[in-house]
Amino acid sequence: MRRKIYLAILAITGLALGSGAAYATTHDFYKGKTMRIIVGTSPGGGYDTYTRLIARHISKHIPGNPTIVVDNMPGAGSLISANHVYKVAKPDGLTIGHFIGAQFMQQLLGNPGIEFDALKFEYIGVPAQDNMVIGLAKAGGITSMEQWFASKIPVKLGGIAPGDGTYDIPKILEATLALPLQLVSGYKGTAPIRLAFHSGEVAGVCNSWESFKATWRKELESGEVIIVLQATPKAHPDLPKAPLSINFAKTEEARKLIQAGVHSYGPTARPYVLPPGTPKERAQILRKAFQDTMKDPEFLAEANKAKLDINPGTGEELERSVREIFKLEPALAAKLKEILK
Repeated sequence: MRRKIYLAILAITGLALGSGAAYATTHDFYKGKTMRIIVGTSPGGGYDTYTRLIARHISKHIPGNPTIVVDNMPGAGSLISANHVYKVAKPDGLTIGHFIGAQFMQQLLGNPGIEFDALKFEYIGVPAQDNMVIGLAKAGGITSMEQWFASKIPVKLGGIAPGDGTYDIPKILEATLALPLQLVSGYKGTAPIRLAFHSGEVAGVCNSWESFKATWRKELESGEVIIVLQATPKAHPDLPKAPLSINFAKTEEARKLIQAGVHSYGPTARPYVLPPGTPKERAQILRKAFQDTMKDPEFLAEANKAKLDINPGTGEELERSVREIFKLEPALAAKLKEILK
């Protein structure tokens, strides 16, 4: 009997020591390593700005304090980077992807360029849940929705590509509200769209309010750009007078399409993900480090200075929101596919 008890104690002790060793090995993994965050848009835009801020602070919250490097991989509305993170990047916990979350909807709609399965990424979280708005040039003479609806000439908006809010949301609003607009797409990010705005190539853009405040600050302060519409379920506290797009919908189908294709954009717009197959314990370390960064006083102070809103979501919340997209009614999915083709 004593021998059996002794052997049992040895077994339990061995398990404890083994799990402790595994824990130590996992937490020592990042020491001396270099991590890469791949951003799917060009430098200078909102996605890049958020990422470089996060990169300056997240290392101190990761055991081992790895070096963080930010690389830009723009193209096809950030689809190139999303495919790269899914297919090419090693699932070792050293590569994080940050691309435009509307690409998840593009998978649902059958975009042939999609080479990933959104349900297989490991999700880290989002720093902000976007509030999409449309800003137009004051010089163009259209500073209200009444003027826009009455315009005889389509208003040119700059866009990136299908799968991005600068593209998808205007296309949906054009179809559901009969807005007179012309989408000029193919830009590598919102920074090039801003240059096109100043040159008169386009008259405005659909962008997140968070990105507007951070990267279009001069244009907002000077009054060069006017926010005329909010593509959100409720008004942002900063924009109490800008109307909501859904209030202009005249049919139930239009309302449902706006709810499905426009309102769902915000919670998943700025995802940080890991390649499928990344060890769960490393994913958990990075999830925790991400959330700890979102609460870091130094990080928050720098975000406030840069006019970056921080309204984070956890990896678990982000994953749930992505899964909700794939529950869209087939009839609505077919209609959205027709609009965004």
